[in-house]
Amino acid sequence: MSETKVYNNYFFDEPVFDLHDGGYVPLEKVDMPDHPLNIPAALKPDKVEGNDVYYTITAQEGETQILPGAKTKTWGYNASLLGQTIVLKQGVHYHVHLVNKLPEVTTFHWHGLNVTGPIVDGGPHAPVYPGGSRDIDFTLDQPAQTDWIHPHPCPNTARQVWNGLAAAVVVTDDEEAKLPFPRNYGVDDIPIILQDRSYHDNQLDYKKDYDIDGTLGKYALVNGTINGVFDVTTQRVRLRILNGSDRREWRLHFDDDHGFTQIASDGGTLPEPVRLTKLMLTCAERAEVILDFGDKKPGDVVTLMSDDMPIMKFKIGQYVPDDVKLPEHLTTIDAPEVTPGLPVTRTVMSGMDDQVRLDGKLFDMQRIDRRQKIGDTVLWDVVNTNDMDGGMIHPFHMHGCQFLVISRNGKEPYPNEHGWKDTVGVNAGETVRIAVQFTKFGVYMYHCHILEHEDTGMMAQIEAYDPNHEHKYHLLSMDEMNHPKNK
Repeated sequence: MSETKVYNNYFFDEPVFDLHDGGYVPLEKVDMPDHPLNIPAALKPDKVEGNDVYYTITAQEGETQILPGAKTKTWGYNASLLGQTIVLKQGVHYHVHLVNKLPEVTTFHWHGLNVTGPIVDGGPHAPVYPGGSRDIDFTLDQPAQTDWIHPHPCPNTARQVWNGLAAAVVVTDDEEAKLPFPRNYGVDDIPIILQDRSYHDNQLDYKKDYDIDGTLGKYALVNGTINGVFDVTTQRVRLRILNGSDRREWRLHFDDDHGFTQIASDGGTLPEPVRLTKLMLTCAERAEVILDFGDKKPGDVVTLMSDDMPIMKFKIGQYVPDDVKLPEHLTTIDAPEVTPGLPVTRTVMSGMDDQVRLDGKLFDMQRIDRRQKIGDTVLWDVVNTNDMDGGMIHPFHMHGCQFLVISRNGKEPYPNEHGWKDTVGVNAGETVRIAVQFTKFGVYMYHCHILEHEDTGMMAQIEAYDPNHEHKYHLLSMDEMNHPKNK
């Protein structure tokens, strides 16, 4: 890593930032005292039997003190809002009991996990009905990374996330554990779940705030906290940042232009650390960064900003000096060779508002749009046909795999896109080429991760198939998912 190379821009195309949208809702300051940043507790297993670990994850209603006055009615996983952090380790077999205590159908989607689909993956074909439950199990076989769990019922994903359903998933492995990264959860290794919300008499009103091009809120929340403060007790702090918003892009920087180092993206550790003063995340993207406060003294305050709005503070306390340096090489990405003789798959994201389409179609839960053989590595061209003048960035997400970004309009990907990813923001008028490989059988979604676009129908399905083993699927209709005949 060059000691002098520091990136001071957001990489994406400024003319299509969300702040230029006609319906853009700018963030506002909240006139209320600072609060300690909420750090979600780590979910405890029900039991551990050798290499088998058992968890229960419950989607539930609750109340949360967000603003002064009345508590806000919210939803969460094993919590009143968001959820307890789920820690998984490579090679371990997990048994998960999923419980729905909500008044409506939901699903539990493991965003970023390489598991079979559509049931374990938790897309719309895996509903859990009110008062019901579902049991899944899987052996984790992917490297250390930061993922998340959120609902995925059609067409109510956006509203359920808006109500609070989103939790961090931390994957660990023995190789990443050897790297000199902070990893004391809650002390120097913390999730940063970025969301925005508006409140009406302290309550959420999704219908009132709804925007078909992506719902935006007036107030910034970090881990469900407004005006959050994190007390720094170590020189280096690792942030696992997730854009958990329905629509908002987060353009992050510090009030003093303090530098930071990105060490991982969606699918895990980057080949080399990337030094930044600015970081932009589109919906559902993740970035792990390390802050070094060695130039600060106790009592100093460093503020994290998005555009010109402060969203949380880091209050520097006493810490033991730490002279650990990151190596210039973090990990080797074994890029799979593209399978010869296969055409490039082209998928097109088009339109805005109620005209959004994926490959000119609206989502049909009972239609398989593409098939790809397990083990094949296929180049995909992901195209955004919006105009640069008045268009928007569409974040493209694939279930069931992590992919590599090969190029943007034939040029190099952004400097922090050289690792595995499952979500990539595609600028208006841009073609992003990715290399896609599935290793598990299943039917998986791929879609725009602006949640209202996904709910509107900007989504399709791919079957990852094994020619030697046939797998049959019952693909629910949307009506059957929401109104089961046997209920």
